[in-house]
Amino acid sequence: MLIDTYGRVATDLRVSLTDRCNLRCTYCMPEEGLQWLAKPDLLTDDEIVRLIDIAVTSLGIEEVRFTGGEPLLRPGLAGIVERVAALDARPQMSLTTNGIGLKRTAAALKAAGLDRVNVSLDTLRPDVFKTLTRRDRHKDVIEGLHAARDAGLTPVKVNSVLMPGLNDDEAPDLLAWAVEHDYELRFIEQMPLDAQHGWKRDGMITAGDILTSLRTRFELTAEGEEKRGSAPAERWLVNGGPHVVGVIASVTRPFCAACDRTRLTADGQVRTCLFAQEETDLRAALRSDAPDEEIARIWRLAMWGKKAGAGLDDPTFVQPDRPMSAIGG
Repeated sequence: MLIDTYGRVATDLRVSLTDRCNLRCTYCMPEEGLQWLAKPDLLTDDEIVRLIDIAVTSLGIEEVRFTGGEPLLRPGLAGIVERVAALDARPQMSLTTNGIGLKRTAAALKAAGLDRVNVSLDTLRPDVFKTLTRRDRHKDVIEGLHAARDAGLTPVKVNSVLMPGLNDDEAPDLLAWAVEHDYELRFIEQMPLDAQHGWKRDGMITAGDILTSLRTRFELTAEGEEKRGSAPAERWLVNGGPHVVGVIASVTRPFCAACDRTRLTADGQVRTCLFAQEETDLRAALRSDAPDEEIARIWRLAMWGKKAGAGLDDPTFVQPDRPMSAIGG
């Protein structure tokens, strides 16, 4: 298993398939984009499947989430999903996407074995979407969400980040829309993972702000910590249920003590946390023909050194050198 010195056990693996993205969200990367990883630096399909196999069969991983960048830009994604679905034992598989390519891929991904999707959508207003993402693709995301739901990639979870002066007034409208279309909405506090290092704690929209706004139109009843477990989102029943809304308060109410995640970057590095300053190289071991047992040993050692928490509310916090598009959300 993947255990650290604080007794936390990682059972959830996040796998970044690419650092590339077809949006330029203001809280993630600059308008001109980034210098992408060279193709030889990226893990191959075979290397990705082998590492997931090691994680599942030797290290106790039960859930795999494919991320990016934008994972739908990865050639051969459906093939990777199909091969992971055939592993013994089969992990639960999900995918975090901006939704632009879902209309054409949702059915194939479901057929390959994908269980569900998380789709990022911060606004219901196409003009605000264009401002936030620097791309005019709002309609594509809405159609992708519908395609995912119709394909059975459920529950379809919608991730929203509220930004001051842009969409901070939309929380109730987003929830009403999600309930209408049977999506599970989750608000995420803006985190310091932008390439231009423009994040500031002062002025951010907090979990408390979001809940106050939602309660102007909805009755919210907390599900409670027992039901939450190690999930990052605190959840509330909406008007008594069955619909729920979640808030991931990474900054103001960090959940590091219950973290059960390990992360693999697109170039084969283990990260113990989104905000870690260190990485452990598995790609070099793969390409030097190390046996599975040695790769598992390196991975265990990396996780053993996982720190207690990210410390985002600490004034001495240092933002990671790599942006979210390179780490995987």
